[in-house]
Amino acid sequence: MSGAEGDGAEADPADDWRAGLDDVDARLIDDYQSGFPVAERPFRIVGEELGIDEEEALDRVKRLRERGVFRRFGAVLNPPVIGSSTLAAVSAPEDRFEEVAETINGYRQVNHNYRRDHEWNQWFVVTAASRETRDRILAEIEDRTGREVLNLPMLTDYYIDLEFPVWNDDAFARESLESTDAGATRISENATGDLSELDRALLVEIQDGFPLSATPYRAVAEAVDADVSDVLAAIERLLADGCIKRVGCVVNHIVTGFRNNCMVVWNVPDDRLDELGESVGELPYVTLCYHRPRRPERDWEYNLFTMVHGREADAVDAKIDELAADHLPFDHERLYSTATLKQTGAQYEELVGDGA
Repeated sequence: MSGAEGDGAEADPADDWRAGLDDVDARLIDDYQSGFPVAERPFRIVGEELGIDEEEALDRVKRLRERGVFRRFGAVLNPPVIGSSTLAAVSAPEDRFEEVAETINGYRQVNHNYRRDHEWNQWFVVTAASRETRDRILAEIEDRTGREVLNLPMLTDYYIDLEFPVWNDDAFARESLESTDAGATRISENATGDLSELDRALLVEIQDGFPLSATPYRAVAEAVDADVSDVLAAIERLLADGCIKRVGCVVNHIVTGFRNNCMVVWNVPDDRLDELGESVGELPYVTLCYHRPRRPERDWEYNLFTMVHGREADAVDAKIDELAADHLPFDHERLYSTATLKQTGAQYEELVGDGA
């Protein structure tokens, strides 16, 4: 996961999100989730590719953003490469659930928080510039809420990609694909990107997205007091180094019909983690697959995490049944997301020192 754990089930199924949209909108939605031009006038290039002019390309992206089809336009950051992030959970009593959520969500570095149908009922992601800051935030949350925190940093990334076509009637993510490419990438809890001063300023500036203008990179350059050519080169470099996962239009999966997701945790033999993680990560309907530590002191024996996204809960369950029967015949639990408590892109106060 980029730390992103998926979307909750909150939209009205009767909504016809495609109403009033056409084939050009469809291409913008499905084809430009990544690979958006890193050029001074990106909408001019996109317009030429779509057979429309620059102004119309920009206006269409603005309209899709206003309708909620796009969450934002810009870069998707990769927290485990830039700094230190973790998936964490608490077990919040029902009579204190909202209070605990408010405390957790009050931290800017908490960029996702979901209610899941489990004893550990609040699952959130903490993203920080350093492990020290990350762990301090977890300790503060534990102290302020009086609830133990289950700390589950990612140790190996097998497959993480929430980019998939939505202009379709697929029952689950990537139904029309045969496979995806997976591999085992080790993640350090102490990671810090090899960042220049410009890189740091740039990542903080763009974490909420790019301005929706004909010259978004120029606007970013002005904000960080840099030349636009240097900003373009820095973004290309950050993409190549993995600090930025992709540049494009970030789709709202809830609005586009993929309202159901399930995080499935598996008790997999440790000596088969890479073998199974890579093979499962190549299944197109598995949108996320990664290794996190067991925490036996918290009665948490699971070490492989997968996510499945679908339009209906029954379709998601059917794919999980298939996963358990054909690929992962091990003890597992299904943690459905039942509410989105907070969802933003990765957030940093700063990327120098031990930013608070």
